[in-house]
Amino acid sequence: MIVKVRVIPNSKRNEVVGRVGSILRVKISVPAVDGKANEELCDFLSDFFDVKRSMVFLRRGERGREKTIEITGRSEEELDETLDTIP
Repeated sequence: MIVKVRVIPNSKRNEVVGRVGSILRVKISVPAVDGKANEELCDFLSDFFDVKRSMVFLRRGERGREKTIEITGRSEEELDETLDTIP
């Protein structure tokens, strides 16, 4: 599954804030320095979608706030159910 994510770095904690259309808004506690926010984002999304870290791939947006993430390891239906829990 491909997920578009808008990252808000340097927040108090890691959390999914919500969705704007098809874009998932995620706060990350790490500042956007030397790719650390990207790593933290992938770690957080692996926990959020309940997949191994090796199943979360940053496909686009390494330097920007809008990113394209690919998540594998679970069926599309299971991942959609997780997404549907977000207001």
